Amino acid sequence: MAEQMLQFVKWSQKRPTKRSAAERRRDFREIYEGFRSDAAREQASRCSQCGIPYCTVHCPLGNIIPEWLRLATEGRLQEAYALSSQTNSFPEICGRICPQDRLCEGNCVIQPGFKSVTIGAVERYITETAFEEGWVQPRTPRHEIGQSIGIVGSGPAGLACAERLRAAGYEVHVYERQEKPGGLLMYGIPGFKLDKRVVERRWKLLEAQGIIFHLGQAIGHGEGAIALETLRQQHDAVFLATGVYRARQVKAPGVGLANVMEALPYLKASQSDEATTESLTARGKRVVVLGGGDTAMDCMRTAIRQGAADVVCAYRRDRDNMPGSRQEVLNAEEEGARFEWMLTPEAFLGDGHVEAVRLREMRLGAADETGRRAVEPTEQVRDLKADMVICALGFEAEPLPTLWAEPDLAVTSWGTLAVGERGYETSLPGVFAGGDIVRGASLVVWAIRDGRGAADAIMKHLSACSVSEEPSVGECA
Repeated sequence: MAEQMLQFVKWSQKRPTKRSAAERRRDFREIYEGFRSDAAREQASRCSQCGIPYCTVHCPLGNIIPEWLRLATEGRLQEAYALSSQTNSFPEICGRICPQDRLCEGNCVIQPGFKSVTIGAVERYITETAFEEGWVQPRTPRHEIGQSIGIVGSGPAGLACAERLRAAGYEVHVYERQEKPGGLLMYGIPGFKLDKRVVERRWKLLEAQGIIFHLGQAIGHGEGAIALETLRQQHDAVFLATGVYRARQVKAPGVGLANVMEALPYLKASQSDEATTESLTARGKRVVVLGGGDTAMDCMRTAIRQGAADVVCAYRRDRDNMPGSRQEVLNAEEEGARFEWMLTPEAFLGDGHVEAVRLREMRLGAADETGRRAVEPTEQVRDLKADMVICALGFEAEPLPTLWAEPDLAVTSWGTLAVGERGYETSLPGVFAGGDIVRGASLVVWAIRDGRGAADAIMKHLSACSVSEEPSVGECA
């Protein structure tokens, strides 16, 4: 054990090989290569096996990270995968896209002076090895319970909930308005961060488990849509995991000019034949991206791969106060993107088509309770030339009670679905919700946690209904 605890001194931190910026600008393949066995074992051995694993404490899923790192060090990869998948429904995805620098790795106790264990890369290695060796099998139930659950939305929250409920023996139906499941995993995160074959592989595994997908199926009203009330009648419980897809609007003159667009439609188009459409490609254009989160980084890096003449990110705070992953900022800079700090959009200029963005210079003000500093406008403005402007200022909840004609579906002041003291249950009995539609735009790992937690809440709810001869009002759907 003493020798194990000194490995972080013997071995320096190494990350997976990253393809050169010149190479990765030419395609949408993942930029990181996976660890090989010797590198993965070496990096896993750097874990000091500390008494208080802050990596686990700061993982939303509570992954038992030191234990599966130890198993990987010992070459017991099948056991490592079994332990990892106990707490994480999709470790192959989290290993790729989780902001480890803000979660597990950012809280590694050996980080000062020695740099953290590369937890995400080892997690990816363990899971990819498990797939290659055939250890990843659909968790089919031992017996059927005879109750069905309807899940609206197939992002990480919906899929995590579906997997857990199906493993317990429930009949699970997933309703997705897009043609493929995955939500933002499929349509919002570019392939250079998450290969779509990874998402499709998990989709097929869930189908093999017995989960029934209804793709291209809208919920609400309109031609071909299914009303929420109909789902409530068809299923013993319903889980709403629709995510948040409505772009936060820029309120500035000229916002309606051609080639001023929202981030998500742009990213979705970039992964389809629409990417060749003149209005949806950045080829040869001067591109300005507004925003400082990971979606803004995705837009910038996509524009570079499409052959943009110039790509600039304008953000209203400085580098230290931006919300995006530091690693994503570095990757964007390596690939040729530029950043202009302390600027906020004031107007879009042009005659029919956008030609420039007028930006007001900002200055940092006092810090809030989290330590993040507010911004204040100055008297100075400047113009950035642009042939395309992509607005990536975040996402808000769609007005589901209105869209679905369900006025009794309670929402918060932010427009997200309200859940009560009983966990994930909404104001409609037997209807549960989780993920971004409850939290607001957040991380994939939090959505997975909500999906798993909601599954447990649903099972508890249905179990209480089955043993109660006279349930109280609102107790059961």
